[in-house]
Amino acid sequence: MLPSPRLRVLLAGVFSQILCIGIARFAYTPLLPVMQDQTWMGDAVGGWLAAVNYLGYMSGALLAASISDLKLKDTLYRIGLILAVITTAAMAVTENLWLWVILRYLSGLSSAGSMLIASGLILNWLIRHHHRGELGIHFAGVGFGIVVAALSVELMMHLSQQWDAQWLWLSALGLLLAIPAWRWLPRPENASLTSSGSTLTDNPPTRRFMGLMLAAYFCAGYGYVITATFIVAFVERQPELVGMGPMAFALIGLAAAPAVMVWDLIARFTGYLNALLLTLVLQIAGILLPVIQPSLPVVLFSALLFGGTFIGSVSLVLTMAGRLYPTKPAKLMGKMTLSYGSAQVIAPALTGMLAAQSGHYNTGLWIAGGFVALGTLLVVWLKLTDQTAQQLDASARLVSR
Repeated sequence: MLPSPRLRVLLAGVFSQILCIGIARFAYTPLLPVMQDQTWMGDAVGGWLAAVNYLGYMSGALLAASISDLKLKDTLYRIGLILAVITTAAMAVTENLWLWVILRYLSGLSSAGSMLIASGLILNWLIRHHHRGELGIHFAGVGFGIVVAALSVELMMHLSQQWDAQWLWLSALGLLLAIPAWRWLPRPENASLTSSGSTLTDNPPTRRFMGLMLAAYFCAGYGYVITATFIVAFVERQPELVGMGPMAFALIGLAAAPAVMVWDLIARFTGYLNALLLTLVLQIAGILLPVIQPSLPVVLFSALLFGGTFIGSVSLVLTMAGRLYPTKPAKLMGKMTLSYGSAQVIAPALTGMLAAQSGHYNTGLWIAGGFVALGTLLVVWLKLTDQTAQQLDASARLVSR
């Protein structure tokens, strides 16, 4: 028996996230040390390839921000599913740097389809059909995707030690995920009316809100991408933690999957901005604890802490964007993600170069924690001074009644 229409729509988003984020984008993280062992790839190249992937994601965010037509967005979402499968498989057939650059760019482009375009399409469908406009279940797919990527790589290490075979197996799994991701998301409607005939209206934010939120989200993106990209390599370089990198990465995903729904509930009672502040403060601890004390219990706890907070920040910010622009939610989501994504282009390349010079990732993680701390201060400023922020907090509490 098929699930309800609402659940099918949300599950389509979950499966697209597992494919485009978990496999096409994040499988690179647990495979990075494997590829470094078996190919010519070094730290600097590993960092640059991660940066190119985020550049592709940022290009997708720019595209999402520039397009208003929902039917065109739906077409791009489906192209993204196809790209995710093809680029994952193609990683196995070459060791040419420039082909890897192109493939990582295109896989990043596809991930914007599931993260941004699908988010907008799903939120638009939920609001039109009078369901609660929250994206927690959809973003749970990011956590599940990380778990799938980490466990798949770990399992395949026992079946095949070759890095290229692992990319091929991941693409086959991705093809299976693409089927429900394609079929269960309905084609969108362009009308500005809900299913009961009421009108969807946008509530444009103040310039102060846009400026401070974009700056804070840039800082959050810088902090997030360092741990998300290099956690496995960081753990594997600790002599007492060799072999525990994939477990740490899997724990990030296990924590992220339910966390987004928990943060939805927290936001209903505290407001969006208070919930966002809490995610950022806890994320700082998740980033820096392994540097301060690189023992196994601390590293695993920090992985849970980081996984339980980074996706909460993303979900809360993009839900706020969707509530401000219900008729075209992906437009503001795209602008927010351009800020988040630009940090993700700069940070991995810089951290990779620092690691190549020093032989460790500690400096990069300290810088990442500092950026998230700055973002926290910007959100406090926003909360205390901006009318749009206060209205959003009030609307979040209204939903909980």
